[in-house]
Amino acid sequence: MPEFQYIALGAAGHRVTGMVKADTRREALRSLSAGDLVPVRLDEAPVSNRSRSRISSRMLAALFGQLGELLSSGVPLLKALDIVAAQHSAGGLKTVVEELRREVSQGRSLHRAMRDRTEVFPDLAVSLVEAGEEGGFLEESLRRVATILENRDELRGRLFGALAYPAFLLFLGGVVFVGMMVFFVPRFEPLFSRLQANGTLPWPTVLLLTVSDTLRAAWWWAIPVGASLAGLSHLLFGGPGRAVLRDRFRMSLPLLGPVFRDSAVSRFCRVLGTLLANGVPMLRALEIAAGGAGNAALQASIREATKQVTAGRSLAEPLRRCGMIPPETLETIAVGESSNRLDTVLVELSDRLDRRTQRRLESMVKLLEPALMVVLAALIGFLVVALLLPVFEGSAGVG
Repeated sequence: MPEFQYIALGAAGHRVTGMVKADTRREALRSLSAGDLVPVRLDEAPVSNRSRSRISSRMLAALFGQLGELLSSGVPLLKALDIVAAQHSAGGLKTVVEELRREVSQGRSLHRAMRDRTEVFPDLAVSLVEAGEEGGFLEESLRRVATILENRDELRGRLFGALAYPAFLLFLGGVVFVGMMVFFVPRFEPLFSRLQANGTLPWPTVLLLTVSDTLRAAWWWAIPVGASLAGLSHLLFGGPGRAVLRDRFRMSLPLLGPVFRDSAVSRFCRVLGTLLANGVPMLRALEIAAGGAGNAALQASIREATKQVTAGRSLAEPLRRCGMIPPETLETIAVGESSNRLDTVLVELSDRLDRRTQRRLESMVKLLEPALMVVLAALIGFLVVALLLPVFEGSAGVG
């Protein structure tokens, strides 16, 4: 997505400079106007200025944790940003913190400066920081972001460690199978030519030889087919305009769909519960929490539900009609509303959804290794049977 450098006037008439990401110049102007800024100059940033080294979740977690601790100790935000920037001698994180510090000093809020850097800060972090600034509990929000990012990084590390061996098995098995089909199986074709001409070659062997011939003759088709599939996938699901379609597709996947859905619902519940607990009005809290879901399909459904909440309805019933949230989650929300404990119930619900998501992922990883072993054993067994079956049948016929 293009970036635009801007010079604008803030609400108090002070000069503000920074960067904003938008698809078009008109959208960039609209984004600045929404942030109470009057554009004076707007230029598209050169491509070289947009590149930024990738910042890991662990580094971001440390950044938010340090900021939260400094603010809790009474250090002003600008001074806290200076301290954090000084702890990093070089690299992308130091540059990002310095940019945030410069924009905050010019009157921009921290969450708006973060939102212009979506390649660095996840949507959940931006929404929680916005919630903290909105409700006056920024230090708590920063610590919450640090905890969430640390937990994500820990879970990701465990998953990658658990997936390393199955991935190695899959890669090695695929290489061995393709190698046997391309180099080993063709050596048996002369031995089976007479049986094939008589039509007495067993069907497993016919299938094996057909697959082998196809791989040897048409392997180069894999390149244009793969490129076409990648292009089609980008056409259907790529770009910000197709985010809703992409996220709906993710949530419809057989095994991973519930994981994507529960993760998005958990983020929404956590942000909403935190906002309500700190006195933010329901409608404003829903607007912020919808952006924190990190799922365009769920965000659109929540915004539609917000219109019905505006009309005086409860939260659970509109969310039920959107069809994106599990029934048991809706029942919990309804109980929280009826008992006037919605803020507490939402945070507890988010914790339960996170634990359930983690259990599901760990269960899938544990089942993946034996499933791959069964698949590889079936492939190798089929190859052996298909090669030996004509020999056994020929020996029986001779006998």
